[in-house]
Amino acid sequence: MMQHIFKQGTNNEKPVLLLLHGTGGNEHDLLSLADIVDPNASVLSVRGNVLENGMPRFFKRLAEGIFDEEDLIFQTNELNAFLDKAAVEYKFDRQNILAIGYSNGANIAASLLFHFEDALKGAILHHPMVPRRGITLPNLTGIHVFIAAGMNDPICPQQESLELLQLLADASASVGVQWVSTGHQLTIVEVEAAKQWYEQIYS
Repeated sequence: MMQHIFKQGTNNEKPVLLLLHGTGGNEHDLLSLADIVDPNASVLSVRGNVLENGMPRFFKRLAEGIFDEEDLIFQTNELNAFLDKAAVEYKFDRQNILAIGYSNGANIAASLLFHFEDALKGAILHHPMVPRRGITLPNLTGIHVFIAAGMNDPICPQQESLELLQLLADASASVGVQWVSTGHQLTIVEVEAAKQWYEQIYS
């Protein structure tokens, strides 16, 4: 099992919020984010299985912005299998998971969408990149995705977010986007925008 925290919510109809931290983060990092987006939802917050110079991540990379594709595929499968087990252990609906990921966590969430048509019900991706190129995505009809991206993000250029948006839309996902004028950091502006988007769909 991956290291994680599970917090039972007060409303089982709501999606289970799967929290996926950025490089060097852990399973405690995004708990306050979940409270903002939906204080009534159950929360499953996971720590990445890979260490880079002692910093937890969800998959290896070869350099800044260059993913180890083999490890990405392996870790995506591992995370998906973990979600299967967690749904049984904590008795929640496996088909009712919404990922909230930041940076490296957003990338593994996007990778779940790229590889499985039923891994996630939806996703809020803060500063994501395109996880893989040149593959056919599953049919993502009915899956809602929100992308928050920085127009001045040195790690994740604007073009990267636009390409991800296009790939998801081409796979029939319903995609919303929020541009922020900042860099790669996670801002309250984009969290509030994600909350508004979430409430339109899931309240």
